[in-house]
Amino acid sequence: MNVYVPILVLAAVSAGFAVVSVVIASVVGPKRFNRAKVAAYECGIEATPRVAGDDGTGPRFPVKYYLTAMLFIIFDIEIVFLYPWAVHFDSLGMFGLLAMAMFIVNVSVAYAYEWRRGGLSWD
Repeated sequence: MNVYVPILVLAAVSAGFAVVSVVIASVVGPKRFNRAKVAAYECGIEATPRVAGDDGTGPRFPVKYYLTAMLFIIFDIEIVFLYPWAVHFDSLGMFGLLAMAMFIVNVSVAYAYEWRRGGLSWD
């Protein structure tokens, strides 16, 4: 049981930090909202008010922002895995070479898919 004590302490500290952060944000945060504070600033599309009888779907909007974010995640993870592999290339041997070859093929498939779908053209 002594082995799990540091893990339980870390879990308690992180849960306490989360609860304290939410409480402090609600106490210190702004109480009055105006049009400028609730404006859509991430995607640039004005929010439309909901009306009675609306099905809740709202207007269609472009998802280019989310596709760009997914591309960043895909290729950022590739770089994160390539740096340590390049540093320890000599000690990994054939297993490391084959594992990285499979990883690069996997990422290349995602890259080719995005290229073919036009995700890399910045209109």
